[in-house]
Amino acid sequence: MIVRRTLLLALAAGAFAVQAQDYPNKPITLVVPQAAGGANDAIARVLAQRLSEQLGQSVVVDNKPGAGGTLATANTARAKPDGYTLLVTADSAHVIGPALYKNPGFDPVKDFTPIAPIATAGYTLVANPSFPANNVAELVALAKAAPGKYTYASAGNGTLNHLIGEMLQKAAGIQLQHVPYKGSAQAAADVAGGQVPLSVQSLPSVIGLVKSGKLKVLGVVNEKRVAALPDVPTIGETLKGFGQAPWYAMFAPAGTPAPIVARLQAAVATALDQKETADKLAVVGCEPFKGSAAQLATLVQSDLPKWARVVKETGAQVD
Repeated sequence: MIVRRTLLLALAAGAFAVQAQDYPNKPITLVVPQAAGGANDAIARVLAQRLSEQLGQSVVVDNKPGAGGTLATANTARAKPDGYTLLVTADSAHVIGPALYKNPGFDPVKDFTPIAPIATAGYTLVANPSFPANNVAELVALAKAAPGKYTYASAGNGTLNHLIGEMLQKAAGIQLQHVPYKGSAQAAADVAGGQVPLSVQSLPSVIGLVKSGKLKVLGVVNEKRVAALPDVPTIGETLKGFGQAPWYAMFAPAGTPAPIVARLQAAVATALDQKETADKLAVVGCEPFKGSAAQLATLVQSDLPKWARVVKETGAQVD
């Protein structure tokens, strides 16, 4: 039995070696666990084009939203670990989802092999142009005068914009009503159309609406002002200590052969070093986030308890 098992393991290892040497020889799918039109979608599409050039194969983006990104993440964790089904995800799905859902269906550490961080995105608090507040201080004053009167839209229960909205209420001591949508695009469109007055949105989701004057920005969520909106103050400039730096990264299912992981890591690193990549990310309010797989693994490990604490403190819940 021992000899047979050793032989089977050797044959499997040999098969993986041949597979890795030939990689890639067919199209690669980047699973995005959010709807089209959001930050992760925009980032994944920029990366897909660059990776296709680096790897010599078509790289397609497959949007699979639902349950705050946990459904697609769980399904990708169970995909064949051959480098052809990869996850390009946001911190909201990967390290916040496990704190929000009793059974997210995946372990963010054990079920995935980190490939590389990809980008950070600007996040904003936006409003319909007719909304009476023009900055965070004015919003806080309005909301305190009428608790529960004002609503804010998000991309869905458990998404990063939902959690940031909850954090904003806690930091400011105000009460807003959450209106979940099935994606950022429709939420932003309804704020621009006046159906909902406020929303927390990634810059890729709303930069066109902001530039056209259909939305106004009350404040930037990030810890520092973002290059795409240099004159817009951060929320932290009004509410001291408030600030988040949303990140996006690539993962492979656990068990993906090391040579394939190394090939992907090299391709991502080359893509992020290209000026054209940085320029395309900047257009949608994002910046390259260069780092190693080890740094990404450390980031996941450190963010898991941080966001679990945020979920507990804010009392955020999902249906």
